[in-house]
Amino acid sequence: MPSPHGGVLQDLIKRDASIKEDLLKEVPQLQSIVLTGRQLCDLELILNGGFSPLTGFLTEKDYRSVVDDLRLASGDVWSIPITLDVSKTEASKFRVGERVVLRDLRNDNALSILTIEDIYEPDKNVEAKKVFRGDPEHPAVKYLFDVAGDVYIGGSLQALQLPTHYDYTALRKTPAQLRSEFESRNWDRVVAFQTRNPMHRAHRELTVRAARSNLANVLIHPVVGLTKPGDIDHHTRVKVYQEIIKKYPNGMAQLSLLPLAMRMAGDREAVWHAIIRKNYGASHFIVGRDHAGPGKNSAGVDFYGPYDAQELVEKYKDELDIQVVPFRMVTYLPDEDRYAPIDTVKEGTRTLNISGTELRKRLRDGTHIPEWFSYPEVVKILRESNPPRPKQGFTLYLTGLPNSGVDALASALVATFNQFEGARHITLLDGKNVNESALPFVAHELTRSGAGVIIADPTKAPSAAEIDSIRKEVTKAGSFIVISLTTPLNQVSQHDRKGYYSTSRKDVDNYVFPEDAEIKIDLAKEGAIVGIQKVVLYLEEQGFFQF
Repeated sequence: MPSPHGGVLQDLIKRDASIKEDLLKEVPQLQSIVLTGRQLCDLELILNGGFSPLTGFLTEKDYRSVVDDLRLASGDVWSIPITLDVSKTEASKFRVGERVVLRDLRNDNALSILTIEDIYEPDKNVEAKKVFRGDPEHPAVKYLFDVAGDVYIGGSLQALQLPTHYDYTALRKTPAQLRSEFESRNWDRVVAFQTRNPMHRAHRELTVRAARSNLANVLIHPVVGLTKPGDIDHHTRVKVYQEIIKKYPNGMAQLSLLPLAMRMAGDREAVWHAIIRKNYGASHFIVGRDHAGPGKNSAGVDFYGPYDAQELVEKYKDELDIQVVPFRMVTYLPDEDRYAPIDTVKEGTRTLNISGTELRKRLRDGTHIPEWFSYPEVVKILRESNPPRPKQGFTLYLTGLPNSGVDALASALVATFNQFEGARHITLLDGKNVNESALPFVAHELTRSGAGVIIADPTKAPSAAEIDSIRKEVTKAGSFIVISLTTPLNQVSQHDRKGYYSTSRKDVDNYVFPEDAEIKIDLAKEGAIVGIQKVVLYLEEQGFFQF
């Protein structure tokens, strides 16, 4: 088993256990910083030793060295900046030398005390270019400029407790726990497999092959912190992993969950992942094709090359002291009922494969997923969390000028949908039955539960930003469909019996009909019946209703 990175496992929980009571007495007198989701993941891995040799958030000297040279100031290889970012306003409250409590945003628990050694403003343009290659569409670059604070606070930590988790607690092993278990089982050689996706038969096959070829055992080590936006939720994935682990030869593999906030940083992230797995006791690490890459940008250009990650990890392998195991793609041979590495298959041999896109389509359509591709137990779990279109929820957002018939069409759609067979519940959110600030969350939850949601507030002309704020939340759970009622102002204001236009209105003056609306209806010209038909036909074409 390799030594931890830097030579010592920096288990701050164990290190500071003897002074914990004294630290807790200090907490009430100190200012606090409430951590974001990413910072919470980072803190947990600093405290439990997963980020060894780090014992705190990077000072400016370490930060610049990591950004420029992939090394800490000490010379140890380290490829991703681990920073405590705050706003300028919050940063102004603190001074170098001050001790600050770091708190869990979920329950306000005090987790650690930070002794501030540095307060500095990074050059985000340099960080974006050198660490993430600078593409403004890269998710980490978006986070850097749209979410992260403009000031970084560096310093050393003293541990109070790890963040509390209530799910899969038996699977959340710390580096010290895994190392102890490997030692008790005499697992000297362990191949770690990183994943943020569900696993299927091909993944089981390639990890078994990797273990056997290296005379090693397997650590299935999936990320359950923050991953790429749009990824399948970790609850679904962990249920899949719990089924997959049963398919390995007895005594070969172990499952443990990693509370990592991924950056999707491609080659740099692969080096980071290797260091983390080494700290958890792995001697070998599988580096995949386009490892930890976010795919392509909107122009269809890859953020990273397919083998960039393998090449960078290979460059540092001697210093990392962990063996790189290249990811060997396997394919199914139906005539032999087995999987084989693609590079060993003879030309002309019949092969079968299902792409990620095809799998999502089959889940959406409810079509058959064969057992040669995935185990029935896994498919059952995926179908439960990804029901076919007729059982999925959706949100219809009706937008238009006041008096354009938003309320009338909404009521007509509710009555129409309730006539259809099926168990989908239809809910109308009309601006009276839910607070505006809660609307995105309520629509998200209803959509996730499989309901048909109709949002229609006849009293307002929503801005593009208002629509987008709801769209952003709802699309995490299902489809968001904009229906634009296009009757122009000169017509809707003529018969204003409700007094919508009795005074000048800023929202009306600034209203812009959304060009990207999925459905456009002019009720004044087309009438309600045609409007209803347009909506029903669209939903039928998308598979939400089957007649």
